[in-house]
Amino acid sequence: MSTYNSPEWLQKVLWGYLAQDEADFQIVVADDGSRSETKDLIISLQGQFKHPLKHIWHPDNGFQKTVILNKAIVASSSDYLIFSDGDCVPRSDFISTHLRLRQKGHFLSGGYYKLPLVLSQGLTEDDIRAGRAFRLAWLLERGKKRSFKDLRLAAKDAGLDRFFNAATTTKPSWNGHNASGWKSDIVAVNGFDERMEYGAEDREMGDRLRNSGIKAKQIRYSAICIHLDHERGYVRQEALAVNKQIWNETRETKRTYTEFGIHKA
Repeated sequence: MSTYNSPEWLQKVLWGYLAQDEADFQIVVADDGSRSETKDLIISLQGQFKHPLKHIWHPDNGFQKTVILNKAIVASSSDYLIFSDGDCVPRSDFISTHLRLRQKGHFLSGGYYKLPLVLSQGLTEDDIRAGRAFRLAWLLERGKKRSFKDLRLAAKDAGLDRFFNAATTTKPSWNGHNASGWKSDIVAVNGFDERMEYGAEDREMGDRLRNSGIKAKQIRYSAICIHLDHERGYVRQEALAVNKQIWNETRETKRTYTEFGIHKA
């Protein structure tokens, strides 16, 4: 789980993990240089999970999410890894759904439901742990505007998530906010390309997984997290251009490995 100087959002996310219907998992927080408030929050929640929280941190040196994620991959102890972000609150079946649908030779591509800022700020611990924050009617009553994306929240309750997973025209991809795969597969492609900043850095690794023979499985209507709204001051046009070039090379050359990942040449 990646994070950077957003302890208020991270706390809401961790409340979501405390409400999971599957408790046998460990959270590795990939912290891209946050101030001490994030460390203090993690310490305050130690002992509430079945397994200790791991806090992987490095000094703030600009947007280095790919670097800290690779460090978190190395620090992980499970053979199966679920990736999300510190602004994405998981529904109570998030972990169990990823584990139930995992499959050798595949990675899973989950979905998210974005909340406006006012609703994001207003979510309480009880709203999250009691599950109200994931009920469409409750959100609509509090000002959430209707959207075709409402299906992402409603599909599973209606027993239609498998149908929509199969019917959607959106191709499954590695999404940093909600994806999972086997650690051995991720290490085999050498994790994230550390030259990349914000902008398709997660999808590029997904393409290397595909190029190596790993198939993508669509579960965007089955595994859901609520994306809390915030500004994105870390977006840089120069970095987007570099990322696009790297990603294009990966797709054009069918590259399966980066020399700029977990293991350096």
